Amino acid sequence: MSRSNPPTPARRRLTTAISVCAATAMAASMALASAAPALAHTGHGDGGDAVPYGPASRAAKAPVTVDPAEAATLGEEHAEEHARTRKALADVGEYPQTTRTERLKSLTASQEKANASFDAAEFGRFREYFQSPDFAAHVALLPSGKVLLFSFERIEVNPQKEPAPTDTIGKQNAGRAWIWDPAKGTGAGAFTEKKPPVVNMPDGKNEPRPAPFFCAGHSFLPNGMLGVFGGNLGGNGGSGAKLSLVFDPWAEEWYLNKDMSVGRWYPSVVTGADGRQVIMSGQSELGWGTPTPVVERFPAADQPVPFDKSVKPIGWGVDKLKTEAPFKWDYPHLFSLRDGKIYGLGRSVDQQWLFDTAADTKTDLPDRPDVNKAKPGPDGGQWRRNYGSAVPLPAGFRGPDSVLVLGGDRNDPNTYRLAGGKWSTEKPRAFGRTQDDTLLLPNGNLLTVNGAFDIRDYGNGPYNPNADLKYRQVELRDENGDWKLGPVQRLPRGYHSNGVVLPDGRVMITGDELQQLANDPDITDNNNGSIEIYEPAYLHQGSRPSLGLIFNPSVGYNEKITVSTSTPSDVTRAVLLAPTTATHSVNTSQRHLELRIKSRSGNFLELQAPPSAAAAPPGYYMLFLLNEEGAPSTAGWVQLKPPAATAKGATGVEAKPGD
Repeated sequence: MSRSNPPTPARRRLTTAISVCAATAMAASMALASAAPALAHTGHGDGGDAVPYGPASRAAKAPVTVDPAEAATLGEEHAEEHARTRKALADVGEYPQTTRTERLKSLTASQEKANASFDAAEFGRFREYFQSPDFAAHVALLPSGKVLLFSFERIEVNPQKEPAPTDTIGKQNAGRAWIWDPAKGTGAGAFTEKKPPVVNMPDGKNEPRPAPFFCAGHSFLPNGMLGVFGGNLGGNGGSGAKLSLVFDPWAEEWYLNKDMSVGRWYPSVVTGADGRQVIMSGQSELGWGTPTPVVERFPAADQPVPFDKSVKPIGWGVDKLKTEAPFKWDYPHLFSLRDGKIYGLGRSVDQQWLFDTAADTKTDLPDRPDVNKAKPGPDGGQWRRNYGSAVPLPAGFRGPDSVLVLGGDRNDPNTYRLAGGKWSTEKPRAFGRTQDDTLLLPNGNLLTVNGAFDIRDYGNGPYNPNADLKYRQVELRDENGDWKLGPVQRLPRGYHSNGVVLPDGRVMITGDELQQLANDPDITDNNNGSIEIYEPAYLHQGSRPSLGLIFNPSVGYNEKITVSTSTPSDVTRAVLLAPTTATHSVNTSQRHLELRIKSRSGNFLELQAPPSAAAAPPGYYMLFLLNEEGAPSTAGWVQLKPPAATAKGATGVEAKPGD
């Protein structure tokens, strides 16, 4: 072709595309030069290596609009890369890295200043703060001592917008999961990705993707595995998925089970005294405003309860109870108390029920006496508590017989106790807060972390990351029920925040994707989440007891637990603390039990296990030894299971002759 000939349409498209590519690369370099490493770009199919976590690659799962001219000239894949580059630039431009960096710098400085006056021996202290690859909208302390974090693949990096694909239908509506191993420290090597099973959601798109299990409910099975139920189908303001999965902490992999009978978005799950998981509430597959009254159970009655870690629930199903749970609002608090029954405490004052799953019945409980119960809700409808904490209070070796409900109302600092079927108003906290996470500590005291003004409104707009700094301050409740404010955490964490008591007695604090994005030190890398560690006062009060070997870590009820300790004279108490699995301020697994010290012989203690499964549902618990001041040892793990299960097959079914 003669050079004097005019360019053909294809040649004009190529020239334009090359110009766009050069301009995009230049713009990316200029826009991100002061914020992060240069934007990754592989060129025109030349096999060049891209920076693995550049903005384009991190936005690889977000929906983009491809320019048809670029696609015709450069190919669909390269044109899509251009589109993602433009989207990444737009995202960073909407909320620049400089703002994120300065926010985190300011919060770090204000935390240091505020905490200078707090004595660690009385109030505890914050120490470590480090990046995480997941937002941790859901969290679970596994009986391996590792922590499972799971949430969603974000569709936004601008914290003034919604990063979760709640209303997204298709492959961008996907889940993700990581494990943090505290024994490996706080660097990138301490995290391992554990991808959810790939599923083809019934959304008409035929686009398989990692299971979108965010906004699910979960609790532990007796063999230490985590059952996860529900999730996000996508669209209609929050549509429930029928997903049923199990995470195996021993093999560190996910198992997919048969679908539930109904979709659930924001359900609650609790493990009962029989070891089966009871699943309630959640918005159905029809979308927001359609909470399901159906109560389901896993495993179904025709499947044995799994007690042994070698039993892998794969392809198992649920069954339905005849009793219904018509909660008006999602994520009710569920607890199995010492009578073996399940208490369902809803967000509305009149949605309080007692469930007997063995008899398949439901009984009304009195209305909760909230001070604001006569007021309309924030949307003008019926008043309800927003997401707030509830904790089964310690009550000795027979297990909890009461629940303390707190938080969820920014205008009500009171705490409310349900005991013996009656409510009482207990001592208040310093102020009302929603989205808080209240944890049982090894010494039986309570610790509140996180909190906010409202769901996505911290007093500054529904998606604005600015927050009232008072919600960063932790609050502590002693054995007398008195509360006091303590030091402040680095980030204000509200919606989707979480807290976990670790086996070494420290407290891990994480969650709230908007705050994490707003304070990300490098929005272009793979670590958009963050974790901070609080050390309770008992870690700053001198020596701690030592727990050596647990000689029978799998034990039946009312049986003896023999342990060794190098500090026998320091040990005055022994307790079991159930591991946390939580989301949206709902933590159904918490439990604190005292163990009787039956005998002492040199460096050996003989402890007595809880009397029954009603006192402590079967499963894994942390065992702490404590001294007179309440300082705990590092925990060991004990599995409680019915005595018959130790003499029967791995699932608790009678072993046949010859087995």
